[in-house]
Amino acid sequence: MEQQGVAQSAPATTPTERPALDPLRWKALALLCTAFFMVQLDAQIVLLALPSIQEELRLSPASAQWVMSSYLLTFGGLLLLGGRAADLLGRRRMFVIGMALFLVASLVAGIAWSGAPLLVGRVGQGLSAAIIAPTALSILMTTFEDGKELNRALAIWAANGAGGAMAALLIGGPVNDLLGWEWIFFINIPVAALVLILAPRLLRESISPGQRRTFDAGGAITITLAMVLFIYAVVEAPTAGWASGQTVGLLLGVAVLVALFVVIEKRAAAPLVPLGIFRNRNLVGGNLVMLLIGMVTFGAVLVISLYAQGVLRYTALAFGLSTVIYTVMSVAGSQSGAVIVPKLGYRNVSLVATLLMGIAMALLTRVSVDGTYLGDLFWGLLIFGFGLGLGFVAVSIAALTGVNPGEAGLASGINSAAFQLGGALGVAVVSAVTVSNTVGTGPEELTEGYQAGFVALVILAAVSVVAALVLFKPPRAAVES
Repeated sequence: MEQQGVAQSAPATTPTERPALDPLRWKALALLCTAFFMVQLDAQIVLLALPSIQEELRLSPASAQWVMSSYLLTFGGLLLLGGRAADLLGRRRMFVIGMALFLVASLVAGIAWSGAPLLVGRVGQGLSAAIIAPTALSILMTTFEDGKELNRALAIWAANGAGGAMAALLIGGPVNDLLGWEWIFFINIPVAALVLILAPRLLRESISPGQRRTFDAGGAITITLAMVLFIYAVVEAPTAGWASGQTVGLLLGVAVLVALFVVIEKRAAAPLVPLGIFRNRNLVGGNLVMLLIGMVTFGAVLVISLYAQGVLRYTALAFGLSTVIYTVMSVAGSQSGAVIVPKLGYRNVSLVATLLMGIAMALLTRVSVDGTYLGDLFWGLLIFGFGLGLGFVAVSIAALTGVNPGEAGLASGINSAAFQLGGALGVAVVSAVTVSNTVGTGPEELTEGYQAGFVALVILAAVSVVAALVLFKPPRAAVES
């Protein structure tokens, strides 16, 4: 698909002309993966530093929660807009803009002297992530040739993303305990600076051909507000109550905005999201399964962290080190996916992956008050890490197969949004289940709540197995070609 990306900046090229492959494409992939790793890292690295941040900045529990939620809110809410901007304004240009903003936002968060500047920095990081993630993925899709090479690149990308999410648990504890919470933000600065220096040298510019460079303002406003309201509703639901007037009102508002968005897109001359893109069965099915995987992943990380630190009394450093097997197996699963998806098809691999995630959650339902790492966590972490890595690759390939190169940024934005929205919903659902099944503050009561949370995750994993079975095309239609 790299040829198509080059053709986009050279209108005179006919559809049958295929420019030479970019000799720098694998170096470009390494650069894009570095950026994506940082984005995924920052989505969760704050989790282990929250107690230190709350104590030093004297934040209330509600304010401390928003240190993490503000990133998720802006990241998930603006992904579609970020992806479409890349298609229309230039993918490399938007990537550089997003990375520059990420550098500045990380600096602001790191030097924060109170809750307000910290939240400003986190919102800035979320905004920049909403630009970087879909833009980097769309550059990848328009840089590599369709088929095995693109699948390999996507597998490496997915492995890197899964590794970033898992490394947050491994890195966050040691950095917080040894250097201070500020350094979970400061470590982004030299990496972002290096990416900014190398981007103009390694990345080709590409813009979607034959499309008006105008923004669908009505569509952008309605869908962005809908996504922001949805994430806000599910983040606040465990506190406000799922049946509360606030939650119900917000979700009704989301429904109205989505309906208005569809009407606007049908009438817009240059829609933000051409509705025809949803005729792609792979894209729809892949993103629904990705949403469910996001729910299981973020929900599992939350409950595992709470159990390890709240019941087993692990320090942040000890918990981070305990997740090494999780990180290693997620990378192993991703690399295995790169090899077996072209042979077995994304449908079969997705079924295996989601089944493994469900088995891991079933093992974790047996966590106990006097548990041990080997007896209660190790095997669940091992199986879950491999299943997540395998599933992330297979489902990403499924969701992006057959996408028009001119809509690469949009498709990438949808794919990233599905995982992030799933994460927000998973945290909210699992938090609600855990809290409702915790009748006290002692280790026994806490353990009962965490066990219930893992049961909920088993159910979500089972739903993802059924979704992959029903929504994906049969193996003969998979992406071997």
